[in-house]
Amino acid sequence: MRVLVTGGTGFVGSHAAAVLVGAGHDVRLLVRDPAKVERVFGPLGVDPPEAVKGDVLDPASIERALEGCDAVLHAAAVVANDRRRAAEVLATNPAAARNVLGAAVAAGIDPIVHISSVASLFPPPGPVIEPDTPVASPTSAYGRSKADAARIARELQDAGAPLTIIYPGGVWGPHDPNLTEQVRAAGTLVRSGVPITSGGLTILDVRDLAQVILRSLEPGQGARRFILGGHFFSTPDLADLLQQVGGRARRLPSPPRVLRTLGRVNDVIMVVVPVNLTITYEGMVFLTHGVRTDDSATLEALDITLRPPADTLADTLRWLRDEGLLNQKHIPLLIGT
Repeated sequence: MRVLVTGGTGFVGSHAAAVLVGAGHDVRLLVRDPAKVERVFGPLGVDPPEAVKGDVLDPASIERALEGCDAVLHAAAVVANDRRRAAEVLATNPAAARNVLGAAVAAGIDPIVHISSVASLFPPPGPVIEPDTPVASPTSAYGRSKADAARIARELQDAGAPLTIIYPGGVWGPHDPNLTEQVRAAGTLVRSGVPITSGGLTILDVRDLAQVILRSLEPGQGARRFILGGHFFSTPDLADLLQQVGGRARRLPSPPRVLRTLGRVNDVIMVVVPVNLTITYEGMVFLTHGVRTDDSATLEALDITLRPPADTLADTLRWLRDEGLLNQKHIPLLIGT
């Protein structure tokens, strides 16, 4: 198939596009900066796909990019919890979903895959997030933007569109061209320590997500929803994993309210000072109230087995080290690997 991919120079989109190319599909990227494509795809071991200059906020460029395509993967989104970018996030993500998914439906494309986020379903009404968990009312700009986009996608499904929605959890792994907050947080955890608190977080390998995307791009399946949170860890279990993989994990007892308060303070700091702080209010809400996802239906339907989280963590930390973003002293067990 010829597959149009939006967000193809981002973390999820680039890995998915590389897997699609490796599977023999003809991939076309809709990108604002075609010069970025070669740099992003070089480390992924495939030839750079065709790149068409355009923007997910420009309906005309989307229609041009769709010409001759059999399938669409919409992975483009502004991923940021920085309050300075709140207006950009809220203005971009829902509009991009409306433009790209709407144009794909109008063009009669089948299949269409939309990459949503577990953030759009958080907080859930129960102790586990499932495929039919209702879209939530998050507090952050990013969460609200993904929830609005998820509502747009579900409305298209309800109208009969052959649209698959994938809800990934926290995505980890190597070769992150934009150094997303989750991957950056992995470095922070080994440098500064793991806050031991309530809740927990998920580790989902970007390469596993790419395989799920590949297997989701199947025509004639109608509307589907796939939850893929990944492996869930309480904070003590995460510290154990970091110790096992990297050889270092300070444990920092942290009351949930203190973490959320610190997150609020950092949010204010980032409004006035041009710094990116790992601890944000939304991030601490996710951490201290984090719940499991039920991925069983997704894994069974697509015949996927998630790789061991230790492998994902090791590859993430090695990549951060190789990029000069982490010192070897922080991961003594990975010396020489």
